[in-house]
Amino acid sequence: MEFYQKRIRDLREDADKTQTEIAEMPGTSQTMYVRYERGASELPIRHLIKLDRYYHISADYILGL
Repeated sequence: MEFYQKRIRDLREDADKTQTEIAEMPGTSQTMYVRYERGASELPIRHLIKLDRYYHISADYILGL
């Protein structure tokens, strides 16, 4: 598992949000969001930026930098 995949899952769980709720925020499907968390698909930069803004964190945190 890539580092960012665990981070986006942990952030979602800590916020007590479902995958569907978080998927709606950047405008993707729940199915696609699951693929991001599992590492089956790469997280697009535009979604990374939206997640950063939603959680009020930096991209560095999600990326583990």
